Amino acid sequence: MSKLPGWLGQLGAELTRAGERLEQRRVDAAAEDDKAAHEGTTSASGTAPGSGSAKGDAEVDHVPPPPSYAPSVAARPDPVAAIPWGMRVAAEAGWRLLVLAGTLWVLMRVISAVQLVVLAFVAALLVTAMLQPTVARLRRYGLPRGLATAVTAILGFVIMGLVGWFVVWQVMDNLDTLSDKVRTGIEDLKNWLLDSPFHVTDKQINDVAKNLSDTVGTNTEAITSAGLQGVTVMVEFLTGMLLAMFSTLFLLYDGKRIWHWVLKLVPAQARPGVAGAGPRAWRTLTAYVRGTVIVALIDAIFIGLGIYFLNVPMAVPLAVFIFLFAFIPLVGAVVSGALAVVVALVTEGVFTALMVLVVVLAVQQIEGHILQPFILGRAVRVHPLAVVLSVAAGGMIAGIGGAVVAVPLVAVTNTVVGYLRQYGQEESRRHSPPPHGATSLDAAPTPAPGSPPEESDDGSDEEPVADAPKQA
Repeated sequence: MSKLPGWLGQLGAELTRAGERLEQRRVDAAAEDDKAAHEGTTSASGTAPGSGSAKGDAEVDHVPPPPSYAPSVAARPDPVAAIPWGMRVAAEAGWRLLVLAGTLWVLMRVISAVQLVVLAFVAALLVTAMLQPTVARLRRYGLPRGLATAVTAILGFVIMGLVGWFVVWQVMDNLDTLSDKVRTGIEDLKNWLLDSPFHVTDKQINDVAKNLSDTVGTNTEAITSAGLQGVTVMVEFLTGMLLAMFSTLFLLYDGKRIWHWVLKLVPAQARPGVAGAGPRAWRTLTAYVRGTVIVALIDAIFIGLGIYFLNVPMAVPLAVFIFLFAFIPLVGAVVSGALAVVVALVTEGVFTALMVLVVVLAVQQIEGHILQPFILGRAVRVHPLAVVLSVAAGGMIAGIGGAVVAVPLVAVTNTVVGYLRQYGQEESRRHSPPPHGATSLDAAPTPAPGSPPEESDDGSDEEPVADAPKQA
């Protein structure tokens, strides 16, 4: 029994040493894991092992790998990749359309605020497009630019003033005769209604006349305000006419320098394309104005002669109105023709009105199918649907002035957009890399037999790229 305490003490010492050895092994294993993790992090970051200080190695936060029994969790996809492709395309197109619509809305608000100035300047552009060839012809004859501009502007304004004065004079001179014929026509219409199979009585006609008289009497204030508004419109018209005259003078005299100044406002990258589109747009506008003037003059002459030979009063003023309304495509021809038919109906009767209608329709059919395609040509050809929609939109925005300038604006825009599209395609081809490998043989042009290969400026055999495309 005396040996039992000694044996127990020896057993306890052995267990203590075994525990210390296990603890040391655990510490060594943790140190090896830390070292392996540190070496993996260093090699992934591109730093050589051992390049950092001991203090830096101690401060590295070690993230132990997940245990083997941990469940695998799938990573969440990118939110952009989770959206369908069609929805992403629609969203991209949608916000661009919103930006474009907002820009157009702001532009229309600005134009509405300065509507008088914009219409005056557009009218000056149309008049300049009509008179500028005369200035160029006078300069070729040796006249200085200022003198050629003055002569052309004075002659143009004098001719337009004489035409306006002649129309007013003809209307005032035939006003008494027209009023008498209107009264006679109303009496004839009344008698025709009484004798017609519609069973219209004299009392019904008198009631209609009394209602019209009462309507006029009760709306006297509205008619007076409309007259005052007409005075305001006349003042605005005179102001716009003066602005258009001054703008026309400056455009005829210094139009090229004004265009060069406008080009300086365009960004440098887009300047070559705009510089090429400007002359083509001006040629389109000039062709449109000159062609429309010729077509309107032919309409006015032939319809006016038909009205004159049918003994319809105020044939000359009606012809002038037909000439002016011809600048409003489609709608102007209908309005001017209806006005001529109404005047013939009231003054000369139903048969004369039908004959005037036949003359108007015949001349307008010849104009639409022969004169316009031949005179205007393909340069300003616009689809009839685009013409109708542009005239309607222009009339809603700016009245008669907007309807007049809508079609030339659409024609010019069509020319500019077509040229810029072709110019962009040529630029992309010019800056695209040349073909390489086997495909270069297919893309390269085949020279004629016996002809030397074409060389570019840099000495290579690359096919030369054409300049900016010219629109027919």
